[in-house]
Amino acid sequence: MPGNLTLDSLKDAAIKGEIDTVMVAGVDMQGRLIGKRFHVQNFLDTAWQETHCCNYLLATDMEMNTVQGYASTSWQAGYGDYVMKADLATLRVIPWLEGTALVLCDLLDHHSHHPVPHSPRAVLQRQVARAKAMGFEAMMATELEFYLFANSYESLRDGYQRTGQLRDLQPISAHNEDYAMFQTTKEEEVMRALRNGLYAAGIPVECSKGEADAGQEEINIRYSDALDTADNHVITKQATKEIAWSKGRSVTFMAKYDHRRAGSSSHVHQSLWTDGKPAFQDTTDPHGMSATMKHFLAGQLAHIADITAFLAPYVNSYKRFTVGMFAPTKAVWSRDNRTAGFRVCGEGTKGVRVECRIGGADLNPYMAMAALLAAGLDGIERKLPLEPEMQGDLYQSDSAPLPRTLRDAAARMHASAMLRAAFGEDVIDHYHHAALWEVAEHDRVVTDFELSRLMERV
Repeated sequence: MPGNLTLDSLKDAAIKGEIDTVMVAGVDMQGRLIGKRFHVQNFLDTAWQETHCCNYLLATDMEMNTVQGYASTSWQAGYGDYVMKADLATLRVIPWLEGTALVLCDLLDHHSHHPVPHSPRAVLQRQVARAKAMGFEAMMATELEFYLFANSYESLRDGYQRTGQLRDLQPISAHNEDYAMFQTTKEEEVMRALRNGLYAAGIPVECSKGEADAGQEEINIRYSDALDTADNHVITKQATKEIAWSKGRSVTFMAKYDHRRAGSSSHVHQSLWTDGKPAFQDTTDPHGMSATMKHFLAGQLAHIADITAFLAPYVNSYKRFTVGMFAPTKAVWSRDNRTAGFRVCGEGTKGVRVECRIGGADLNPYMAMAALLAAGLDGIERKLPLEPEMQGDLYQSDSAPLPRTLRDAAARMHASAMLRAAFGEDVIDHYHHAALWEVAEHDRVVTDFELSRLMERV
């Protein structure tokens, strides 16, 4: 579902004094919104056509360090500009921020005005166009999980500045709240504001629920085309943080914030449609799966190790892959089985689809969806046969495991001929460099685990 404002309606809102600020935002490598806040009149006068940002925004790490070694930009190259070109289809009111609208941008080369190849939105747009050239519309949805804490961000930051450690995180709940109605009633100050805020922003929110641990939440947005789904996903994360902050609470989308707790996922539901009809459905098949769907799923299974770095982009991501906590550990498929990496849902209906359960809440949705789409389309192009379904407790399966570390996943991504053909050599080299930097930073830092385990005993 696109945004709910046009330039004309924004002009009317500005005249009435209802909107005075427009957030003009791109998406960085980590899937975060980056950009500027414009006075509405300046946006209406000029900025709706284009504005600019530093090209280092697609070459920094989580802490905005200017990481060296990227081919796209550097100190030597002078860190020039990108053009931020507003996609006016995404223009929308942001009701949880007073007098504010938001528009998402494509990032373009300053000189050629061509899309920046490694910008997340461009990477996904390229795979969507590839699917369209094959006669398919890529439809997707994400189930986004996160932890809600009683602490404010400010109190956590102050504690860290005093001690050098992030301690005393207090989940909003004291116990597992999966589907629990009473406990989630106590969290409605945040979750109701989130549902209503997203809906008023033109994002078709379906529901929220308690998840499988203390303070864990899930928010679901209606199925849509792949680009719209990714846009909705990043806006939803921004909204969740802003609304929680406004209520004196905090959230985390870490894949695993505590080894004793369940991880937070971002399951990705996927199907292809042709001429308004589900290309994955075949009513004559025992499971309702078309040949197209089987080839698509076979492609994802064949390339899952190559694309895992886009589903699990940080060192911490791999700590979520734990037996018995509903995160998969094996690259297998099954029908309606939550121990599988790929779960076939909607069997026997036009809603039959593939649910990839591998990605964590820390993924960049554009890169994850593009990687899944590239792998699936490769399976269709090569007519890959689908391996037999696995059943039962797949944690105990002797099937191939997922990569166990970011270092391993990055190596597979870097060597993938499929990804290099789909994304481009420069794009893969760019994200491989980012992954290696994450690994190097983790290797460099002394952790709480090492200190508590070794300080006295070693």
